Amino acid sequence: MTEIQDNTSVSEVPQSPAAGPITLTPKAVNMIKITREQEGIDPSFGLRVAVRGGGCSGLEYALDFDQEARPTDFLLEYDDLKVFVDAISARYLQGTEIDYVMGMAGAGFKFNNPNASGSCGCGSSFSV
Repeated sequence: MTEIQDNTSVSEVPQSPAAGPITLTPKAVNMIKITREQEGIDPSFGLRVAVRGGGCSGLEYALDFDQEARPTDFLLEYDDLKVFVDAISARYLQGTEIDYVMGMAGAGFKFNNPNASGSCGCGSSFSV
């Protein structure tokens, strides 16, 4: 049996498969759930994480709520939050950690993407 050495509670440990393209920090999961509730979106909806063309660096991250997975999606689960990532976006997101941060410039989701060779100042677009 593996012991958790830090003070992370079992409810904060992601339930996603290790082979999934992305991971979400407990703060990100919590903020997504809060946002879903504040927007009046049914708890059965999951988060869709995608990459699309655009932004000042060529590609940009997209977050939206979706009711169900598509046939080629990766499906990840964090407690009662489903996360969907399409197969094409997964190529660009492999190994990415999504966190929620608060700082002097405001608060928002931060994508720590090891595949990005460059990004814009706002952090919402990147290049590979």
